[in-house]
Amino acid sequence: MFLLILKYTNGLDKVNQHLEAHRAFLDKYYGLNKFICSGAQVPRVGGVILCRAASRDEVNQIVAEDPFYQNQAADYEVIEFNPVKYAEGFEMFIE
Repeated sequence: MFLLILKYTNGLDKVNQHLEAHRAFLDKYYGLNKFICSGAQVPRVGGVILCRAASRDEVNQIVAEDPFYQNQAADYEVIEFNPVKYAEGFEMFIE
């Protein structure tokens, strides 16, 4: 499992220019059961995505499709982790 941390790099004006396309990107990967949850950081300096993927290479391919990333509106930090303790019901997200 991967935690994707987005950090906006060029201000909210640039982010907002690509927000609709970014949301379509999110919808695509929710539809493919790759994204579990996502949202903006508070304060709004970036975002967070919880992602299940087979490998870091797969995550890198996914990130490369994000309009925020493609248009230099955000950088990604990718953290891989193994969930070993979780709330009841979360096991459905563990591969």
